[in-house]
Amino acid sequence: MKTLTHYLSLHLRNCATALADLLAQPVATGLTVAVIGVALVLPASLHLLVQNGRVVVGGWESVRDFSVYLKIGTALENATAIADDLAAREIIDSVEVIPADDALEQFRSGFGVSELLDSMNSNPLPHTLVARPAEVATSAALTALEQEIRALPGVDQVRIDTEWVARLNAILDFLRRGVWIAAVMLVGAVIVTVGNTIRLDIQNRRDEIEICKLLGASNGFVRRPFLYIGLWYGVIGGIVALLLLGAGYLLLAPPVQRLTGLYGGGLELLGLDWVTLVAVLAAGILCGWGGAWSAVSRHLAAIEPK
Repeated sequence: MKTLTHYLSLHLRNCATALADLLAQPVATGLTVAVIGVALVLPASLHLLVQNGRVVVGGWESVRDFSVYLKIGTALENATAIADDLAAREIIDSVEVIPADDALEQFRSGFGVSELLDSMNSNPLPHTLVARPAEVATSAALTALEQEIRALPGVDQVRIDTEWVARLNAILDFLRRGVWIAAVMLVGAVIVTVGNTIRLDIQNRRDEIEICKLLGASNGFVRRPFLYIGLWYGVIGGIVALLLLGAGYLLLAPPVQRLTGLYGGGLELLGLDWVTLVAVLAAGILCGWGGAWSAVSRHLAAIEPK
């Protein structure tokens, strides 16, 4: 128990000392964490931009929907059976059944033609199925599904734009890959930045390291303070990135709301959620620690007492 307590107290002392060392050099520390914060905020901003882009267009998922119009007079039970069959397919996320009576009420309230509809002896609208393809659905798969649906008894028309689905899939894939490429490149830049900073710190403390090794200190003992310095760089850099994201939101939200208000919309920008917050902080911590580890592993072994 005493050994564990001593081990934990040693780590806490190293952690506090590393933070004190960084605060003792405010200019150098500020420049380093600013670089880390900017590098982390760029992919996070791109991610939020994509998320808000989905809101601007009214939700890209709904753009992928296609409609199946049944023949007038088809029983609602048959419509439900077709919907269940579609929903069981891997390339379909969900299927909504819109009964003819509900469609008539929507048409009545939306177009203000109540008198014309009341003069009709029967409902002129069919039961409708609205299906949402899964992201894995390809244009070829949806084309094949369209032909299969058309052959079903009771189906009158199928309205599906496979070319638009293909375009949308390409856009989504491009944006996702763009976010990942930017994230990988900028995370690499953070690791290099932290590693170079730690390398300079190791060189500045070369004499201290040699003395520690002469007194019998292990590489792990000597390595630990530098790892905590890298950890603190990552934590503070992550916090800076979150502050930059928050500042960007506060600056952009009012003009965006005014702009959408002029067009009769009520768009509100999506801000930081818990997933993005944790991801940015975790990325900062891992990059800081990883950069410190790489620098220490390369340069610490080369320092031996003479």
